[in-house]
Amino acid sequence: MERDGGRGRRRVQGLVLLGTVLVLLLFGGAGPASAHAALRSTDPEDGTVLKSAPAYITLTFTESVGLLDDSFRVLSPKNERVRTGEAEHVPGSSDTARVSLPASGLGEGTFTVAWRVVSADSHPVSGAFTFSVGKPSATAVTVDPGPVENPATTGLYNIARYLAYLAVALLIGTALFLALCRPADANILPRLLRVGWWTLAGATVALFVLRAPYEAGTGPARAFDAAAFGRTVTSRPGLVLLARLVLLALTAVFLLRLFRRRRSSYAIGAALALGLALTWAAGEHASAGIQVPVAMASSVLHVLAMAAWLGGLTALVVTLYRAAVVEPATVTRFSRLAFVSVTVLVLTGVYQSWRGLGSWSALTDTTYGRLLVAKLTAVVVLLTAAGFSRLWTVRLATADARTVVPERVPEPAGGPPLPEAPEEPPVVPDRRGLRRSVLAEVTIGVVVLVLTTVLTGTVPGRAEAEAAQSPAATGLPVASVSYVPFDIGGARGKVQITLDPGRVGRNSVEAVVLDAEGGFAIVPELRLSFTLPSQDIGPLDAKLTDKGGYWGTDDLDLPIAGTWEMKVTVRVSEIDQVSETKPVEIH
Repeated sequence: MERDGGRGRRRVQGLVLLGTVLVLLLFGGAGPASAHAALRSTDPEDGTVLKSAPAYITLTFTESVGLLDDSFRVLSPKNERVRTGEAEHVPGSSDTARVSLPASGLGEGTFTVAWRVVSADSHPVSGAFTFSVGKPSATAVTVDPGPVENPATTGLYNIARYLAYLAVALLIGTALFLALCRPADANILPRLLRVGWWTLAGATVALFVLRAPYEAGTGPARAFDAAAFGRTVTSRPGLVLLARLVLLALTAVFLLRLFRRRRSSYAIGAALALGLALTWAAGEHASAGIQVPVAMASSVLHVLAMAAWLGGLTALVVTLYRAAVVEPATVTRFSRLAFVSVTVLVLTGVYQSWRGLGSWSALTDTTYGRLLVAKLTAVVVLLTAAGFSRLWTVRLATADARTVVPERVPEPAGGPPLPEAPEEPPVVPDRRGLRRSVLAEVTIGVVVLVLTTVLTGTVPGRAEAEAAQSPAATGLPVASVSYVPFDIGGARGKVQITLDPGRVGRNSVEAVVLDAEGGFAIVPELRLSFTLPSQDIGPLDAKLTDKGGYWGTDDLDLPIAGTWEMKVTVRVSEIDQVSETKPVEIH
């Protein structure tokens, strides 16, 4: 039994490690999260030539947006900042932002507008466009709208987001397991509640502190700026996080009463769980777009059902491996809770998928759709594992019902004693099959939770399609893809180079080496540089690094528009290398 318990503890530890690795792989390796709101139109339109200067610059988005202190930057052809009014919403339109221009006019030439806003689901989005007054002109503007995200800040912020999702599932799910499944040995579960509470509290504090630099796209040090902190306190995402902290404080009081075995009302616990789930609905996709009230209610139910299932599974795993006594009735009760949770997840998931996609083609044509397909596939596998768990639950319950104590038959008066029937040993249910299937459920459940979190930071297919149909689709960065063939002593192939967004300012680069058959090829060195002969600029070294399968960088700055010469150097051995040059248009 001790050996079996040791193996059980090692399996639980392995499960925790696996979940951590999955989080690091899927979250740490993900690119910048896309925002929910996408630019639908600009007034003036990108590239327009106007006879006279407009009174306002107006941007319309697919969803409502929040404004920052520096949401609009207007630069003259000489790269001088134009004094503008404060950014504001058009009255009655939370999805439309504008800024007033000087009444004295702008003069002639081409002007650049860099903008940055925060979508209603809390993700920042930025971009830039140009317009001309009188006639187009050469411009010295080297403005970059700035990265949507600072890598360090975004990494820390996303880690906190993912930990918050995992923690709320653990906290609410364990509490529901204790209240509804009533395990005989409940003393091992309060530790799970404490871990969930402290993790969620710490993640929420981190989200609140990092909120200002996350919105501004600056480094983590901006978190200690008093002005930025003050803005977070008054912003909607900041208020949502403060509300979550207040609810967590109330939850701590409620849990302490339970730990001390004082009388507590489960209605209070249900209200606290509902409030915590509401803070997610108020800060994610459900808070913007179509049918907001229905979407908010659906999101709350989705979070609660997710927590009841995945958090309850974790509590069940710990109970199966560590409890001295596991009553089959406890497992049966959780099976019923899981069935209800899955039903709610399916119904709310179908609605949220329809709301986010907008069309069947978005399943394959958008990042949101492809992630959704991956999540649905994982859910199908999870349901299969749950089916095996349910079969083992039925077997345990049946075995428990057959475990009876034989009655003693009294001796007949005045006669010889009747021979006693041999007692059959009680049936001891084998829990190993149930342990394995529940472990599989938890493992796959972590994957589902990871994909769910990634989906909350991805442009829904409906918003992406709306933005693509408008003239301002350039607000969604379009990558520039080039192919440079090479031939080194019979070794032929080509390099696929992607510049994102392929415009003036900071670009990310991904370079993939392909062999003659179109398959991936590994080379010991790949160099990339850019030269602008017309302005005698360069060569600028892209400083590519090997990312494991491809070469890339996130810090290539191309300051001026024009036809750049892109030089690619491929080395295939210690002595064999070749350089090829190809023109690239940067706008």
